[in-house]
Amino acid sequence: MTRTLLLTLALLATPFAASAMPAVGDIVGTNAEAAKAALEKAGCPVNAFESEDGKIEAICTDATTAKKMDVTIDPANGAILTIKDSND
Repeated sequence: MTRTLLLTLALLATPFAASAMPAVGDIVGTNAEAAKAALEKAGCPVNAFESEDGKIEAICTDATTAKKMDVTIDPANGAILTIKDSND
């Protein structure tokens, strides 16, 4: 019984783990290729990159909600600084 319960819980949690959005502080990379791969792996396929106030802005689509998101990345260390709904 316990084994069946654990297996059921693991299967139910799998879609959430696979489609989790990136979080502020995550390191996605300092170049477009690395950032795109990391964001897509985290469930946010990249539509475009823009430069804004000396930072990199990735416009991606949340794979779970289909909402466009603006992800601001520090070009010096590749860390995500902010994540917000996109105005585009």
